[in-house]
Amino acid sequence: MRKLIILLAASVVMLTACTVKYSLSGASIPPDAKTFSVAYFPNNAPMVAPILSATMTDELTQRFATRTALTQVEDGGDFAFEGEIVGYTSNTSSVSSGDYALQNRLTITVKVKFTNAIDDKMSFNRNFSAYADYDSTKLLTEVESELIPQIVEQLVTDIFQAAASNW
Repeated sequence: MRKLIILLAASVVMLTACTVKYSLSGASIPPDAKTFSVAYFPNNAPMVAPILSATMTDELTQRFATRTALTQVEDGGDFAFEGEIVGYTSNTSSVSSGDYALQNRLTITVKVKFTNAIDDKMSFNRNFSAYADYDSTKLLTEVESELIPQIVEQLVTDIFQAAASNW
């Protein structure tokens, strides 16, 4: 009986020693990670939208605040994000048989430096791009207040998965 208790206790210790935090958001956060930080993402693209920097920074901050147990800190978090908006372009995405533009595409590209202070192998420095199409009869200034949040949501989803998912 004593051997069984010792074996059971050893099993419990081994199982709890090797854990990874999982959440319903799909995140796989190392248990030693406690904090995250998101630096302001300046808009350094040749074409600038006034709401883009704040929208990008706020959405990334909110994603980690609401979908992980990490605590936000000003800088130097266990999961630290910094970057810049490097692309904001609108191009024709589909053309009619008479060579008229039917759809235009707004593409946003962000350069992200992610530092994982717990596991440096998981850190990265790379670009993320996402886009949304809009009717060519509308000006970009008419639709960008709708499109920017949609595109930023996709960018933040991609960044979140790259940083917090090990699959």
